[in-house]
This record gives sequence, structure tokens and C-alpha cells, in this order.
Amino acid sequence: MSSFKGFQAGKMHMVLLPAQFFSELLPAIDHLAELKVTLYVFWFLSKQEGNIRYITWQDFINDKLFMEGLGVTSTAAETALQEGLERAVLRGTLLKGQPPGSNIKQAVYVLNSERGRAAIRALELGEWTPEQISRLPANLQQERPNIFRLYEENIGPLTPMVADVLRDAEQKYPADWIEDAMRIAATNNIRRWRYVEAILNSWQERGRHAKDRSNTEASRRRYLEGEFAEFIEH
Repeated sequence: MSSFKGFQAGKMHMVLLPAQFFSELLPAIDHLAELKVTLYVFWFLSKQEGNIRYITWQDFINDKLFMEGLGVTSTAAETALQEGLERAVLRGTLLKGQPPGSNIKQAVYVLNSERGRAAIRALELGEWTPEQISRLPANLQQERPNIFRLYEENIGPLTPMVADVLRDAEQKYPADWIEDAMRIAATNNIRRWRYVEAILNSWQERGRHAKDRSNTEASRRRYLEGEFAEFIEH
């Protein structure tokens, strides 16, 4: 059994769970894979944006850390995943939508909520397809550093005034956005919080896409020119 080192100091980001999960679902779930799948779906969907939020078989498979916790081999993990999904659908926690002409591994899963039920109805009516929905990748990560350590490692010494600014940023932006924006600043050797904040503001105002996570030369140049140039000291 692997040991847990304890929760990190400082502010932690929480994943909200409905009270019904504890009063109705938790006492009823009697299968470990079903419990893991259910909790993972809540976490994964909390990372998405927009009215239509769904998860697919491939989303689970792509998360190596999660799959390692389902089985000692890839075959065992996929078997557990399939059983966990089937049980969650049978119980009514999740709803499964099947795009026309797709197989079971191309199905989409949503929470059995008002928004989820509306999404499945619209899918069945052909009002949307998975390919039309832009989603952010989400994977489990161990020991994500807190914002203060990120700042000290990538920007500079922490002061009380800076700490207040960072606490405000934690409330305003997702943790992975802050981490990625600081990584971009460090990669471009720009040790200024205003530069990091400009990147975060841009993502919040215009949306964030997969290209923002790429590490290509074109992507790096994008954060050195145009609207970001004024934050760079020459």
C-alpha cells in the first residue's frame, strides 16, 4: 500500500460534490471501480467549461495515473473501467449518449443532472456532436505545487504584498492556468507577475485552447510579442 504524505499547506482547490452524493450515492455504491469512476467524472467535468460537459472512454484511458489505480495491467484497468462505467450508468449516476454510428468506446457520459439530461436529449436530436465541443485536457497530477512555491521557483522572492496578490489570483483563475502561465514566464525568462497576469487575463477574456499548452517556437513567440510586449523589460 502506498502511503499518503498529507495535504499541502496553504489554500487548496476543492472539487464540489452534491450533498446527494453523500446521502444517497456513497452508502449505495458497493464496487470500488464504480466509486473511482464516479469521483473522477465529478473532478474531470469540474475542469471543463460551457453548458455541455461530457467525458469519453478515451478521456479515462488518456489519464495514465488514474488508469494505474484501476488495475495492475492495462487489460485489467480497462476491464475495471468498463464495469465501473456500466455500474454508474445502471445506478443512474451517469447518463450515456451514443452518437449515430458510433461504438461503445465512442459514447459520451454526463452527470445525471438537469444540464446533463438536456445535453443527452440534444445529442440524440442531432443538435450537437462531440467534435463540435471544444474541451480542455485534464489529467491527474501528483503533488501539484501551491501558488506560493510556484512564484518563488519561477518569478522571485515572496513578500506579504505579493502573497495577497497571489491569493486573489487563486480565487480568479484555475490552478493549472496559473502553473502554465508561470511556466511560460520562466521559459521566456520574464520574472514579472504582471506578465503572468496578462497571460491569465488573455485566457480568461478570449478563452483558452490546446495551442496555449504547446511548447513550439511559434507558441513561445506569441507570448513575447503583441499585447504582451509592454510587460517585457528590454
